[in-house]
Amino acid sequence: MRRISVEERRARLGQRHLLAPTSRRDGVPEVANGLVGLHATDPATVYLAARARLSDPAFAAVEAALYDARSVVRMIGMRRTMFVLPLELAGLVRAACTESIAVAQRRRYAKLIEQGGIATDGAAWLDDACATAFAALEERGGAYGGDLAREVPLLREKLAVGEGKRWATSIGMTTWVLFLLAAEGRIVRGRPRGGWKSSQWSWWPAQSWLREPLPRFGVEVARPELARRWLAVFGPALVGDLKWWTGWNLGQTRAALEAIGAVEVDLDGSPGVALADDLERTAAPEPWAAFLPALDPTVMGWKERSWYLGDHGPALFDRSGNAGPTVWWDGRIVGGWTTRADGAVAYRLLEDVGAAAAAAVESEAARLTAWLDGSSFVPRFQTPLQRELAA
Repeated sequence: MRRISVEERRARLGQRHLLAPTSRRDGVPEVANGLVGLHATDPATVYLAARARLSDPAFAAVEAALYDARSVVRMIGMRRTMFVLPLELAGLVRAACTESIAVAQRRRYAKLIEQGGIATDGAAWLDDACATAFAALEERGGAYGGDLAREVPLLREKLAVGEGKRWATSIGMTTWVLFLLAAEGRIVRGRPRGGWKSSQWSWWPAQSWLREPLPRFGVEVARPELARRWLAVFGPALVGDLKWWTGWNLGQTRAALEAIGAVEVDLDGSPGVALADDLERTAAPEPWAAFLPALDPTVMGWKERSWYLGDHGPALFDRSGNAGPTVWWDGRIVGGWTTRADGAVAYRLLEDVGAAAAAAVESEAARLTAWLDGSSFVPRFQTPLQRELAA
């Protein structure tokens, strides 16, 4: 059995996650494809994750790919998480993950609508609301959710949740209806209201926003292919890592791995899996430093993170398991960072990395500060170290 050490996994990470300088890419679609998607729950993450991996990290390149060329699309994907994906990969993810999410969420929403007294037949109510909202959106072209709700009375319905509890609130049906229409591939998110940190998306019929329709795949093809792509970038890894990353159950995960002929490998005493044609030894790239954003696809790529995170989890993750901004040196996390009100990057190393590495990290912090050009932001999910540095 092929044994793959932590050092070799870190070497693969530097090259395959496009973080070593010689591995960087020229375009946003190439970066998104190379990472099997860019996390997009926090809008700023897309820009900062791309910046860390582009040969020419121009801010305008990300804007152009998202909203002008429309060569990438923002959509719900693995684990009901938002991703930015190139179009061919988006079609694959839709078949492998998103369509089943839409079915499950539609069933859940219908039940809650009935329990909340909005309608006695929740499924029928959703059908009517989705059809009416989509027709209005087709007539208008693009629209923001609030504007659409003023035109479609059904969207103004609200459902109370958590009554009697400290966190009690109400949920507007606009959010649920737009989520379902997007998960079913009928609408897509367009340019937001505001700047690059905003999540007030405009919504568009898919056929009018996309330059070409997303390719169609059957689930029996899509799941194995998505597993193959993930292993090519994130492998070797544990079976549980793929299960967690995709949001599949264990049976679906094992079936996908069997379909692509994944083989067992030894990950320093733990049984892992790898592609059968990906067992050659990987030479380490030159040492590299990187400042990755909160929820970066590399940081969130595995469930078992000890081989690159060490014991820094409590400082760099929130209580729900969301990663904050991280400082990397040569394949492992060594610190965290944030921006202050004036746009300056503040960071802290959590271990002694040596003088040469510390100088490389300082140089990378200066590059990031220059790229931000006075702009600051607060991650959507704040972590202990990030809060401390911001203060």
